[in-house]
Amino acid sequence: MGYVLVLPEFGLVADPIAGIVTTAGISYQPVIDQVAELEKIADDLVGMLSGEGNFLNSYPGREKTLLYAGTVTSLWYGLAVGLFIAGLIAIALLVGM
Repeated sequence: MGYVLVLPEFGLVADPIAGIVTTAGISYQPVIDQVAELEKIADDLVGMLSGEGNFLNSYPGREKTLLYAGTVTSLWYGLAVGLFIAGLIAIALLVGM
């Protein structure tokens, strides 16, 4: 028995005996490789949110880089906002006198 064409433009055929949809001589391995690479990159992006681990393309021994960078950035932003609020309070006290 032969195959039934499911999507001829993509080369998909159905095997009625086995009950599966498969390719008809076309290899999708390059597409599968690209999807695997994109999955690694997506996992790396999601992993950056936790601050643990290391980047996908970083040197060994830099596991806590994101944690330290986030801490220093938060420190400087906190200092800047705090000084801005303190300046507004100082100006309000000087104008109010």
